[in-house]
Amino acid sequence: MAFDDQMITDESIRRLKDTPDPRLREIMSLLIRHLHAFVRDVKPTQAEWLAAIQFLTAIGQKCDQERQEFILLSDTLGVSMLVDAINHRGQADGVTESSVLGPFYRAGAPEFPNGAAIYQNTEGEPVTVRGKVRSSTGKPIAGALVDVWQTAPNGFYYSQDPSQAEFNLTGRFRTESDGSYRFISLRPHSYPIPSDGPVGDMLKATRRNIYRPAHIHFRVSAPGHREIVTELYTRGDPYIDSDPVFGVKETLEVTYVPGPNGTQLEYDFDLQAIG
Repeated sequence: MAFDDQMITDESIRRLKDTPDPRLREIMSLLIRHLHAFVRDVKPTQAEWLAAIQFLTAIGQKCDQERQEFILLSDTLGVSMLVDAINHRGQADGVTESSVLGPFYRAGAPEFPNGAAIYQNTEGEPVTVRGKVRSSTGKPIAGALVDVWQTAPNGFYYSQDPSQAEFNLTGRFRTESDGSYRFISLRPHSYPIPSDGPVGDMLKATRRNIYRPAHIHFRVSAPGHREIVTELYTRGDPYIDSDPVFGVKETLEVTYVPGPNGTQLEYDFDLQAIG
């Protein structure tokens, strides 16, 4: 049987009819329908189709234990933040807004007592980061887990830079009875996302900015509350309006201020209570 350009879509979806998982069947059907519609709109040549296959192949080949090029692609196409927005519809007022996880989060970071420094043999401007974790009910949360990570002043995460110690500028903290957390880090700087792979080639070809505004990543969780993954961005950073992964939100922009013991940053996290 010969299929024309519409029949092939209908037949591809029809052949999913015996898929036992209804959600998988729904996802695959929509994927085929939208992907086929995209191809009809673009009308790629055979050479362009092959170039697309080679691009996706190169992305997979660039992935390893320390680098996730597919997440980087998702981030730079705005897909990561779209998924984030969809999953945070109906969030309670006043709850801390989310942002991208990014490709450089690593589980298993060491847990430190409050007030500890998370940098190891790295030069930079020390900054004391402090605040409280609260419930959307208004109560402070004791024992909440505050997971933090960021680049060194040279613009690299420890997993990208062999000269840095493992888990440098990374750590986890538990909030005190009043919900407070505190740690010492280094003031973050804007940095280029990895541009030596296929995603970087795409950004260069489309003349897009590759620099992320300075930020610190946070992943905050507590029993009975919805986990928040977010970033705090330095207000006034030159790349705040052109973040290549679309992660900046106004409520997440922060100002570093001088204090009696050096530079300070204070930010409270409000988690949505479940149930």
